[in-house]
Amino acid sequence: MPKSNGDSNSNFFSSIRRFPADPSSANRFSVLGNSITGDSLDQRSGRISSRNRVKLESHTLPVRRGWSPWSSDARLIEVVDGSSTEDETTPKLVQISNSTSSSASSSLTTCVDSCTHRRSGSLVFLLLIVICIVSGSYAASLRIQLTELQGEIFNHCSLCIGNNVVGPDNIKILGSGGGRTVALYTVVLMLMTPFVLFKCLDRLPLLKPITRRSKNYDEEVPLKKRIAYRVDVFFSVYPYAKLLALLFAIVLLIGFGGLALYAVSECSLSQALWLSWTFVADSGSHADRVGMGPRVVSVAISSGGMLIFAMMLGLVSDAISEKVDSLRKGKSEVIEMNHILILGWSDKLGSLIKQLAIANKSLGGGVVVVLAERDKEEMEADMAKLEFDFMGTSVICRSGSPLILADLKKVSVSKARAIIVLASDENADQSDARALRVVLSLSGVKEVLRGHVVVEMSDLDNEPLVKLVGGELIETVVAHDVIGRLMIQCALQPGLAQIWEDILGFENAEFYIKRWPQLDGLRFEEVLISFPDAVPCGVKVAAKGGKIILNPVDDYVLEEGDEVLVIAEDDDTYAPGPLPEVRRGFFPNVFSPPKFPEKILFCGWRRDIHDMIMVLEAFLALGSELWMFNEVPEKEREEKLTEGGLDLKGLVNIKLVHREGNAVIRRHLESLPLETFDSILILADESLEDSIVQSDSRSLATLLLIRDIQSKRLPQRVAKSPPLRHCGFSHSSWIREMQQASDKSIIISEILDSRTRNLVSVSRISDYVLSNELVSMALAMVAEDKQINRVLEELFSAKGNEMFIRPAEFYLFEQEELCLYDIMMRGRQKQEIVIGYRLATEERAIINPPHKEKPRKWSLEDVFVVICLGE
Repeated sequence: MPKSNGDSNSNFFSSIRRFPADPSSANRFSVLGNSITGDSLDQRSGRISSRNRVKLESHTLPVRRGWSPWSSDARLIEVVDGSSTEDETTPKLVQISNSTSSSASSSLTTCVDSCTHRRSGSLVFLLLIVICIVSGSYAASLRIQLTELQGEIFNHCSLCIGNNVVGPDNIKILGSGGGRTVALYTVVLMLMTPFVLFKCLDRLPLLKPITRRSKNYDEEVPLKKRIAYRVDVFFSVYPYAKLLALLFAIVLLIGFGGLALYAVSECSLSQALWLSWTFVADSGSHADRVGMGPRVVSVAISSGGMLIFAMMLGLVSDAISEKVDSLRKGKSEVIEMNHILILGWSDKLGSLIKQLAIANKSLGGGVVVVLAERDKEEMEADMAKLEFDFMGTSVICRSGSPLILADLKKVSVSKARAIIVLASDENADQSDARALRVVLSLSGVKEVLRGHVVVEMSDLDNEPLVKLVGGELIETVVAHDVIGRLMIQCALQPGLAQIWEDILGFENAEFYIKRWPQLDGLRFEEVLISFPDAVPCGVKVAAKGGKIILNPVDDYVLEEGDEVLVIAEDDDTYAPGPLPEVRRGFFPNVFSPPKFPEKILFCGWRRDIHDMIMVLEAFLALGSELWMFNEVPEKEREEKLTEGGLDLKGLVNIKLVHREGNAVIRRHLESLPLETFDSILILADESLEDSIVQSDSRSLATLLLIRDIQSKRLPQRVAKSPPLRHCGFSHSSWIREMQQASDKSIIISEILDSRTRNLVSVSRISDYVLSNELVSMALAMVAEDKQINRVLEELFSAKGNEMFIRPAEFYLFEQEELCLYDIMMRGRQKQEIVIGYRLATEERAIINPPHKEKPRKWSLEDVFVVICLGE
């Protein structure tokens, strides 16, 4: 008769009370509503944990002992109780309705499968133990029997010896059989042990606590996986782990092979070990073995030897390949001193290395190290494409990041005599931010830097921050702003770009500073004519902390410690000589002509165009016009100019005229009055400055279109003959027309690639500013002597002394015969320093001319290059 629900519930509670709390029990269950799920007992404490609790809710299900037919709407699940008590060994049947969730069923099924798997594993392990015990017992009994037989044999052999039948040697051979048997058993047991451990490693109860060392793991990790992980870490962390493992394998193979040979052959143990080594080293040396046992063992040893030596060959090959790859990829350390270190890679690198090679020519060559985030092979391939002679200078490339101290130490950064940080091919702010990070990395070098650091900056506004971080060792060259001011100077003074190219580069004359004790006590007017092979330009005053004064007054007297700034061919090509005789005489009292309003056109857009406008505002006369022709919308232009610090309403001398269009489309250019401009500046557009090829192609196309339009619009009148500097006119008609147009309008083109210069200079239809090469020259000059940066900063700035081109009528009369010293002294009366001249019959100016004491007749069409205060 079925029991009521109350009886069922009471039975259930009674069954729960009778549930054992055995720590080894893996059975668990809890009742949740209409479902029953298993839960684990705490095996360490031997009681049910708070997490493994029994929950009873609205409908308690009956639990009955034994098996009995229940209602048709129920299922039976047998949970085997692992309790050790005698009265609780019967299975328990739990009644679960069909509405029980699938998760509970799957949990119970998993629990049952886990218990079955554990029991099967335990059975295998127990069976293995039994086999080992039986095998050991049997081996022990055989050993006892063998000992007894050996004793009997020994007695018989003793009798035979007495009768001279058997010699003593036979007794030794018979007596060694026990050792060979032990050796054989040892080899078999040691060979079986790894396979047994690998198979049953996770089932060993003594090793399981090792897997639970850490209490932070939510689930157990098998011991095999943990050991595999440790091995993997060992091979990853220690570089010589593979070699050690290979040596260990060789020792094991020789040892086990020697024992096996000793067991199956009649040789001694030492001979067996030597034979094992020969089989490992030479796989063909086992061919003379006799007998099945020795042959099987020798073949096994030879096979293992072939495998190990194949692995050794691969390991050695990988090590050699890795070393060669590290050398090929530029990972080795540079062992150099007093070298020049270049950090970064840009389009200016070729010109920079060329200038450094020229500077080191007098020393027989030098060492230049380049550290960039590129492959060494690519850098060396690009270096091989440079079309100039290195003149003994060695260029060493290394792959790495200037932001990593380990890479900086790899190139001996602390031993370099100069460090050049190149601007990256990003926008101005990103490039300067990277330069700042490089300076911070250099300041983090523990060793004291021997040389100074020259940093190429892209924006003038970021210069103070870099100097603040770097301190006294930092010298900055603001490339973009320098080129912008230089283009303005070249537009107002045609031919000035070529003069700057000669002075900044090491191919001709350049700046040098040196101490000459024999000049102490002389006035600067006398020092000016003391060097037959140099032109003094200033003095480094020791009393003012080494301040360089350009174009000092004539009455300044050199004191002890003062150094002289000169323009010379090289630092070892000049020296002071005796004072020459100079005729001061009289010169024409010609005043500078008054400024007239000018009309200038800017084609393109630069980041520092607001600075260029401010320079023009200071140079041009009242009523001048500046036309801006580019693709930037007018409203956006005004916003950018205002953000750059330009006060549009504060412009007095110039008036801005905006035109929007594309400079490479002819109909857009034809809308401009190109024949009315005094000067036209073709700028490297900001949108294409990252690609020098596209930028130069655009500038060249704009130049040709403008010259062609000008040649057709300008009146074809026969004026005075063109200047003699165009005596080499091209015979091509269209180029000749453009050259004639160039006499009436000045065009300054900004060129980035030195190869484009040949196309512009040969045609002689435009002047040009080779911006990248000029910046490279400035970087090289400051790298060789950081004091020169003070000179360049003053000459390039809008204040202080500047470079000018003066007509000859300022210093002499027509066909007057004078030497260059005479003209230099006349220039001193105007507080100017004459550093060179350009004859009317020549196309290029000569800086620091030779034979300054030799008189010659001058023409009023000649011009002189001077350094004087800005107007």
